[in-house]
Amino acid sequence: MAIACEICGKGARTGSRIVRHGLAKKKGGIGLHTTAVTGRRFLPNLQRLRVRENGGVKTRRVCTACIKAGRIVKA
Repeated sequence: MAIACEICGKGARTGSRIVRHGLAKKKGGIGLHTTAVTGRRFLPNLQRLRVRENGGVKTRRVCTACIKAGRIVKA
């Protein structure tokens, strides 16, 4: 099962974790230097909810943004 909201389709995004070493120039150093860039994933905040749909009740994986926006009706 994919890590995505079943209502809006919000899924995992990619980004970077940047490691910097050194002392900042304004603190008297020679500046920060990037020593490593590692890929990472930003995952959506998904919750398993019982949702009322088409007169029945189904379990859905919904992001918290959809819950707050009222895009679903809780069972």
